[in-house]
Amino acid sequence: MSSSLPLSESPSEMMDAIPPELIPNVDDLITEDDTPVDNIFSEKQQRLLTESLYSSWAGPGEGRPFVVLANVGLFYGMYEPPLVPDVMLSLDVRLPSDPLFKRNRSYFIWEYGKQPDVVIEVVSNQKGGELSDKMREYERIRILYYVVFDPFEELGRIPFRLYELHVGNYVQRADGWLEEIGLGLKLWQGAYEGVEAQWLRWSDRDGMLIPSGSERADQEHERADQEHERAEQEHQRAELERERAEQERERADQERERAERLAARLRELGIDAGS
Repeated sequence: MSSSLPLSESPSEMMDAIPPELIPNVDDLITEDDTPVDNIFSEKQQRLLTESLYSSWAGPGEGRPFVVLANVGLFYGMYEPPLVPDVMLSLDVRLPSDPLFKRNRSYFIWEYGKQPDVVIEVVSNQKGGELSDKMREYERIRILYYVVFDPFEELGRIPFRLYELHVGNYVQRADGWLEEIGLGLKLWQGAYEGVEAQWLRWSDRDGMLIPSGSERADQEHERADQEHERAEQEHQRAELERERAEQERERADQERERAERLAARLRELGIDAGS
């Protein structure tokens, strides 16, 4: 008999009720099958979505950690095969200190204590079931936000779809804002690691992109250059002020010398300069 999660309970509630002796032995589970990522674009897209958060996002709030993973098994039922989302984001959890142990290699809901908050699927062909089977599975296990990015328009002419869970069912959002996460998603045309394409990117409330590590380094370098340029301009202004002050001092000295020479000449002529 299947022990997948019933619709009346969330995964975390279900796991809290499971006696420890009924939790499956991780050694009996297949956590990696060595299936390669299907294409280079998808690999880069996954890395852009994970790396940018680790590089540049402070998290959902003070003292609140997060985990973002790409192409890692999501084990949601005790004897169910895992789902393998292209990207998943889970708030208020931490990665285990040693990911080499088998129990730490995948996202086991009974280990993390909750399901991920966001799942993103990158469509490569028409066989993945992103708008059918996968969507129903993520809906069933209460993933709050489900995102389908279709860069090759395999499923139609809509490249980006965002769904939010409402009363157990997904409702498509018209915008890209994930209110409960404090992040947005948007399409961005540009170059990432030398590849010019339309990418799915994280953004803040104002629509500004969450930069990747290289972008952040470039921004820091640009800010440093701007600070250096401002410092150089300040130095030049200070030097000009010093030169102007020196010129004023020289003019004052020259005026004083002329006045003294005039007074001396007048005295030679017997003229009282003070009269």
